[in-house]
Formats: sequence, structure tokens, C-alpha cells
Amino acid sequence: MTTLRTFSYGGGWQSNAALVLAAHGRLDFRTFLFANVGSDSENPGTLRYVEQHAAPYAAAHGLDLIELHRERRGETETIRQRIMTSSGRRQTIPVYLSNGKPGSRVCTREFKIEVTGAWLKAHGATRGSKATVAVGISVDEMSRANPNRAMPYEQLVYPLLELGIRRADCPRIIRSAGLPMPPKSSCDFCPMRKIPEWQAMYEQEPERFARACEVEDTINTHLAAKGKPPVYLTRAGRPLQELFKYGTQLPLFDHDDEGCDSTSCWT
Repeated sequence: MTTLRTFSYGGGWQSNAALVLAAHGRLDFRTFLFANVGSDSENPGTLRYVEQHAAPYAAAHGLDLIELHRERRGETETIRQRIMTSSGRRQTIPVYLSNGKPGSRVCTREFKIEVTGAWLKAHGATRGSKATVAVGISVDEMSRANPNRAMPYEQLVYPLLELGIRRADCPRIIRSAGLPMPPKSSCDFCPMRKIPEWQAMYEQEPERFARACEVEDTINTHLAAKGKPPVYLTRAGRPLQELFKYGTQLPLFDHDDEGCDSTSCWT
């Protein structure tokens, strides 16, 4: 029996470099799974890139780039929908508490890992016949690689590590295929974003920034109705819409070690 082999595609630099490497036979993966968390949630630039560049490139080179969505009760569910309609029953994203610590999150597990897992199991992956699932972690992110995080029906592998590819190598690889560089993939309202990245969104993508503020405001409206303290999308301890009122970047909390270590986002 042929082992099911897929690449977990996130829409970022590493994933698109891997797509090019697969097209040229340097990676032995022909199926790329893209768990789309929602057109109202994901970076719209990422979704445009997939539609206009990555998907046509994959098709032209005999690769399958398959877009998946979370289905709940027969309908597509997005992360933003979950947040806006949950009435504060639970937090889907890792919002920061008043003490600056991040809360729990289920976004990556429920909207990416479980979504791709459903596809894998529907195509034959089991405990006894595990799918080989590649993740686009590069050499400079080696600490994020952890095969023990694999689900029971999968075996995680890291082909970019085997090829010695660093994140800095990805632009050369992507451009060698005649493709433009993709933007960083992440939800509009992802709390893993650093303060300078929030300011860049505020200045360059005001509509996207406003959507993030709306998410934060909605979460806190729900919490206030239950008599609970507010939470935030940054460690700053104040509403996102107040951070850049005077056009000044806050010299706060720009920790290099912060970030999502789930291996399913931002690659």
C-alpha cells in the first residue's frame, strides 16, 4: 500500500519555497493541503496569493494544492465567526490576560490540524497506516520541529531541515520560479503578532487593523456582560485601537521568542 504523503501548506515563505522545490523534484510531495481559516480571518494578501500565484503554479506542475475549510453542522465555520458569535463562552485565540500572560487557544488545532486531519483520515490515514505529513520548518526555526506533536494517524517530517534550507533562502527559491514573494500568513487578529507588526498594519492596512479592533472589542463586550475582566490582542494591557493614537510606536514587549510554535501557522 502506498503511504499517503502530504505537505502542510500555510501560504507563507517556507510553504511556497517547498511548492517550488516539489515542482522541480527536490521534494517528494505532490499533495499540498491548505487549511483556509476563513476569508474574514486570514490575511487577504495570502488568499490572493494562493488564488493568483500558488494554485496556478501548482496546477501547471502537476501538484495538487487542495484548499480545505472547517465544516460544522454542514456549514463552513471561520475563526472570526466563532469569536463573534460565541458570547464569550470560550476563547478561540490566545488573547492576553490583564497580567500580560496569553490565555489558552484552540484556533490552530481546530481550524488547521483537525481540518487537515479529517482529509487525511478520509483518504485512508489510520493509526496502522499513518500519513506522512511534511511541515515547512526551516533550519533557523529548528527548535519548532517536534515529531512527538503528531496526531495518531500521521508521521511528521521536516524536509526543509533535511535540505538545509533557511528562511533567508526562500526568496531566492520562490523568485527562481518567476513567482512574487508572498506576504506573511496570519489571521487579522492573531495575538502572536509583535507590536511593530501591529503598527505596520495600522499604517499600511487600516481596514484590516479595524477588523482586528472589532474582534477585540467584541470579545470584551461578551466578557463584560458576564462580569469578567477585559483581555487584549497584545501584551500592552490596553485596547488595540488606543495603541497608536498619536502615531508613536510603543517600545514594549517586542520579544524575539514570542510566536506560535504549533508548526501549522506562519509557514
